[in-house]
This record gives sequence, structure tokens and C-alpha cells, in this order.
Amino acid sequence: MKQEVVTVGLDLAKNVFQVHAIGDDGTVLVRRKLRRAEVVGFFSDLPASLVGMEACASAHYWARELIALGHEVRLMPPAYVKPYVKRGKTDAADAEAICEAVTRPTMRFVAVKTVEQQAVLMLHKSRDLMVRQRTMLINALRGHLTEYGIVTGVGTGGVTAMLKALHERQEELPVHARSALHGLAAQLRALASEIDRLEGQILAWHRADETSRRLATIPGIGPITASAISAAVPDASLFRSGRQFAAWLGLTPRANSSGGKERLGGITKQGDGYLRRLLVVGATAVMRMTRKNADRQPWMANLLERKPAKIATVALANKTARIAWAVMSRKEVYAAQVA
Repeated sequence: MKQEVVTVGLDLAKNVFQVHAIGDDGTVLVRRKLRRAEVVGFFSDLPASLVGMEACASAHYWARELIALGHEVRLMPPAYVKPYVKRGKTDAADAEAICEAVTRPTMRFVAVKTVEQQAVLMLHKSRDLMVRQRTMLINALRGHLTEYGIVTGVGTGGVTAMLKALHERQEELPVHARSALHGLAAQLRALASEIDRLEGQILAWHRADETSRRLATIPGIGPITASAISAAVPDASLFRSGRQFAAWLGLTPRANSSGGKERLGGITKQGDGYLRRLLVVGATAVMRMTRKNADRQPWMANLLERKPAKIATVALANKTARIAWAVMSRKEVYAAQVA
């Protein structure tokens, strides 16, 4: 009796994909390359199967396409698939490793994002890029003006004063310097306007998303962080605990233990760096408020007495991530503990 395909490992690429398919007893039934235009047709002819893929560029798109064809699709972090590669680095070896890894009971999977969730994350990534570009422009303007003796303070007020000084003292500058500096200033204003536009769209999505609104009730999490977490984590149940969620964000200590001796280092910094950065920035704001009024955050105040500010801030970001997981899992708003 001819076996049917039950499990497929699909190694994604831009144009040439690699397929590794096995039957019930592990017999290899298909090992071949597919052009991009052949992928949908190939999986349309297969019976409903378990399809494994690495969570990389275009993975969510292909997952949605194959789910629509009736297949069960599971995405895995590439780092968790790598140990299953037997030898060498080829597309065929990668596809075989994916096929093996997707069947492991201890494997951790990535939730497939919807089109809307990917779109919201695109807003966040575009905003983040523009904020970094704005910082570069500000630093360039500040450095060039300093060469002509025009120095202003730091912060938002300093940027406003810098642009004002450029306008008022432009006659003191050479023609070519004025041309370069006004060009940078124009780009800075355009970026500020575009950032405001993107933030307006993110805020509108946040107000319409129930999970994002619940997350925003947590101290240290505002609309930007809440909407980013809500869009990046479609299914909180994929994490067994808040600690596992914090570990996924790279906010837990790096373990290097052996022989019964436990050694913990700095945080791992693995996972989503954008979410981790937002949580740390939010924790920094909470830390500043705690210094002004310790009664608002007694746990943080006690930690600040024992630990340096930066370590305490990251510890609070870790705690905030765990609270965020609980809020998403239980579908409840944050309720502060009463001492």
C-alpha cells in the first residue's frame, strides 16, 4: 500500500524552495526543489499534512497560504532547528532538519500572524527606523553648528533652540554651510511630521484592539509598547509561563551552570530586541517616578536600595513582561497588588 505524506519540512527562500516529506513510519517520500510559482500547486495536491517552516522572512505569508489549503502549519525559531541539521549546510539538509524538528514534543513554536498584525508591526518598524534617522540628523546638525560656535542644550528644547539659532544666525555661516544645514533641517522637520502620522495610526489601532488596551493598564506600558506586544504575540498560550515569555524577550539572566554550581550572567538579549527595548524604556520612566514617590512602586524602591539603577531597571522590565503575559493569558486588566 502506497504511503501518504503526513509531515513536510519546507525550507523557504526567495525563488527556490526545498521540500522534505515523510510518511507515517518516517520513510522519505519527497525530496525535491520547488520554484516559487510551484509551491501552491505542489501543496494543493498533497493530503492535509503537518508542515514545518522556520520563522523567517515571508514565513507568515506562506503559513497563511498553506493553512488556506487545509494544512497544519507550525513555525519554529531557526535557532531551535539548527541542532537537527546532521552535517553540512545545504537546502536539502535544512529541509530535513525542519521536518524532524517540527515533530519533536518539546519544540517551541511561533504563532502565525494575521495580515493586520503584520501591518501594525510594519508601522512600528517604520517608526523606529525614522526615530533613529531623526537622532542621526539631530546629531549631525548639532555637530556642524558647534564648529561655528553655535551650541544649544540637549533634549527637545535643545533641538528647537538649535533650529531657531540656525535661522537667526544663518548670515554668520558660509553659503555652502547654510545650504547643507538647511537641507538637514528640512529633512528633520519632514521626519518629525511622518513620525507623528505613524504614531497617530498606531494609537488608533491601539484604541481598537482589546488586548492592547488591557496591556496599557500596566505601569511602564503605554500605547506604543502595548500595541507592539499585542501585534507581535498573537497567542500568549504558546508560552507556558511569564518567565518563559520574559526569556523569549531576552530579559532573563544567561545561565552558565555545571557540576551543581549555578552561575548567572547578564540578560541573554535574545528574541525580539524592539519589544525588549520598549519595555526597558518604560521601566526607566517608572524608575524615575519611583525616585520621586517611593510609595507608588515599593518593590522598585526596595530594589533601588540594593542594586544599581540600570540593573533595577532591567529587573523591572523583566517583571513587566511577566505581568504582560498574565494580562494576555487571563484576558484581564492589570490590578496592582495591595501591600
